[in-house]
Amino acid sequence: MPRSDPQPAPEPSDRSPEATGPAAGPPRADCVECGRPTEYPASRPGIVRCPVCEWQEAQRSACSG
Repeated sequence: MPRSDPQPAPEPSDRSPEATGPAAGPPRADCVECGRPTEYPASRPGIVRCPVCEWQEAQRSACSG
């Protein structure tokens, strides 16, 4: 026997703006190291890195001692 869900799935037009995912909002800048999207808007000046490349750069430039 086919199962019927108590509530139908929402149509794409029924979704709230928050439910559209990370693509919503201003365009994101690409990382200068690997090209992945960053947390920063594309309009941000200067060098932008994704969280992974930012962490790696901090490790490279950390004082060893």
